[in-house]
Amino acid sequence: MNAPTKSIREQVSAEEWQLRTDLAACYRLIAMYGWDDLIFTHVSVRIPGPEHHFLINPYGQLFDEISASSLVKVDMQCRPLLPTPYPVNPAGFVIHSTIHAAREDIVCVLHTHTTAGVGVSAQRDGLLPISQQASVALTALGYHDYEGIAVNDDERPRLVRDLGSNTCLILRNHGLLTVGSSIADAFVNMHMLESACRAQIAAQSGGAVLTTIEPKVLAGVAENVKVMTSKGSAGTLAWPTLLRKLQRVNPGYDA
Repeated sequence: MNAPTKSIREQVSAEEWQLRTDLAACYRLIAMYGWDDLIFTHVSVRIPGPEHHFLINPYGQLFDEISASSLVKVDMQCRPLLPTPYPVNPAGFVIHSTIHAAREDIVCVLHTHTTAGVGVSAQRDGLLPISQQASVALTALGYHDYEGIAVNDDERPRLVRDLGSNTCLILRNHGLLTVGSSIADAFVNMHMLESACRAQIAAQSGGAVLTTIEPKVLAGVAENVKVMTSKGSAGTLAWPTLLRKLQRVNPGYDA
């Protein structure tokens, strides 16, 4: 299943290697949870430093075979900085480089095309306050209207505007996007948003009248979340458990 790739661990810093390892794990976890779309969609990570370099998936590998060494390091002009046999998807580059350039607090940008995510993105009212997962996602959620496949630079300012200071973004008629100050946080944010979308599609499929969460309850959710994560972010708490599961199911991401 895993495409052979020569290790580049000795060619990069220890900090970059750790980011590569976590990002490769993230790609394989996305596949494990069924959020992948063949070789399409992306997760990117900004490498610390003034150069604004970041890592993105090799266009041509399935998510469950990506490894730390196969990830592609590019600059802001999408030029590979280390030899690689793989190109980079230009649509992914526009979306991800735009957000990385605009938000210095963001380390990771994660984008999916799941059935539930696209389904909710096509609904006029978007994500409904009908589940606990939705109540959390709604505390930091924006919307971006569909403008076609994201290859045009003139879409960049609207992407930045619509994400704002949020950590979740529904790309209308397209899919879901989350960000985080770490790979773990971006992944857990996506897990919450994807779960909310799945719950909404499931609830709507029953045909019954839906019960929404009262506004006064929604208003207090952000504070509730702070209490729940007082000993660390949700990503920090969940990530080690996810890596242990991945080691059992699909090891080799750290090669």
